[in-house]
Amino acid sequence: MTSQVANGRPETTQGPLVVCAPLGVEARALRRGLRRAGGDSDRVVRTGYGPQRSRQRAEELSPSAFGMLAVAGTGAGLVPDLKPGDLVVATEVATGGAAGVACPSAPLLAGELRRAGLRVRTGKIVTVDHLVSGADRERLARDGALAADMESAPLVAAAGGRPVAVIRAISDIPGRTLLHPRTVTGGLAALRSLRAAGEVLDRWAAAAGERQVLLAGPRSFCAGVERAIEIVERVLDQQGAPVYVRKQIVHNTRVVTDLERRGAIFVDELDEVPDGATVVFSAHGVSPAVREEAAARGLSAVDATCPLVSKVHAEARRFADNGYLIALIGHAGHEEVEGTIGEAPESTVLIETADDVAKLIPGQPDKIAYLMQTTLAADEASGIAEALTSRFPQLRSPRSDDICYATTNRQNAVRAVAAEADLVLVAGSANSSNSVRLVERAQRAGTPAYLIDGPEDIELSWLTGVSTIGLTAGASAPPAVVEEIIAAIAGLGPVQVSERVITTESIRFGLPREVRQK
Repeated sequence: MTSQVANGRPETTQGPLVVCAPLGVEARALRRGLRRAGGDSDRVVRTGYGPQRSRQRAEELSPSAFGMLAVAGTGAGLVPDLKPGDLVVATEVATGGAAGVACPSAPLLAGELRRAGLRVRTGKIVTVDHLVSGADRERLARDGALAADMESAPLVAAAGGRPVAVIRAISDIPGRTLLHPRTVTGGLAALRSLRAAGEVLDRWAAAAGERQVLLAGPRSFCAGVERAIEIVERVLDQQGAPVYVRKQIVHNTRVVTDLERRGAIFVDELDEVPDGATVVFSAHGVSPAVREEAAARGLSAVDATCPLVSKVHAEARRFADNGYLIALIGHAGHEEVEGTIGEAPESTVLIETADDVAKLIPGQPDKIAYLMQTTLAADEASGIAEALTSRFPQLRSPRSDDICYATTNRQNAVRAVAAEADLVLVAGSANSSNSVRLVERAQRAGTPAYLIDGPEDIELSWLTGVSTIGLTAGASAPPAVVEEIIAAIAGLGPVQVSERVITTESIRFGLPREVRQK
């Protein structure tokens, strides 16, 4: 390929990554970062200031033999919450009224930059043909742009479908433009951030490549989660905001954040709910004591407990009424476990491991039964159940398997993709028991596996050298997150997506009468 060094003479370079830096000072900062990471600093090409020089350089770059293109330099912040030294990673680069160029790997790059200790935003960067200030900045910000520059749009066009990224380090902000006395300080902060970004760009380049993504099926929302979310949405539609929800309606950060934007207020306990207000009980269930407190406070309670959890609660009451000691297999502190224990607190003992079975001393060994948390790993729970049966031959079991169908299906599906994959990614939040169990199931199959809330949590080092990725999502993770992960990975190179479906789910649960449409 043909590139240009600071003295203007052309040179020939080879390699998968080209980093375009408009100014010499920007190029030097990026080269220092690449050298620190052990990368090839010769990949940095000074392209010149302004749109005209960028268009010329883009024409030279387009036919060249490179694999990835990054544009990095300083830029103008357009929104008031940006500070000098902040980085903006482009999800889209636009100019004028023309359609923008997408940068789909932006979440991966932004996440890696944040883990490096940098302040990062993702969003649209707009390329302009003159320095902007005042009303121009306000207009561009209203159009959705976070930052402006004078070079990126022509340069990213040279990528021609190859992986592309744009990073702009903010040097000036609204109220402190290029002519402001403190701009020098802002410029130095921006160059320090660029130097650190150079190290991350080396990891971004190392993660590039063609890949196959194997989707586990089923994945994402189960019927109980869909029901719980719909209940909160309907209460908001019928009554308007605010609507109070005790605990997280389901264990997923994205779901909770989306409902908060609509007016849901999540509380830990009922004493945070005003008298007479509406409160929704989460999908994990609550104890009778919580229901009694809500009634005593005059709260209008809507129950979003998953029907499969309600089944376990009913079994707990049945066993307790018949004089049985209940060995509840589950994890301490989980909301579902707390609710189930609350049904018969004097008759229930929590069993987390086989060691707990050995320590169990019931008053009547012939009057003991077991129940399970619905979101456990099936093999883990069955092993503890077998230990209980071995020690207590007259042990009573639930009428049907407590491990919910959705949990079992997703665990079997992730095991199927793990057998073919170099890496498994599980979309779900850290407090989601069923999502954590999916990671463990893949790891027990001998495949590296990680839990992520979204593409920004994927560490680029996980992808280096990986050609086949298994992808699934916990029962509380939205399907859209899976699509976002695929799109981000596709930003590193061509992706072929196929699905491994072990079963099809058709179950749907009815809604409580309080929210049914009349």
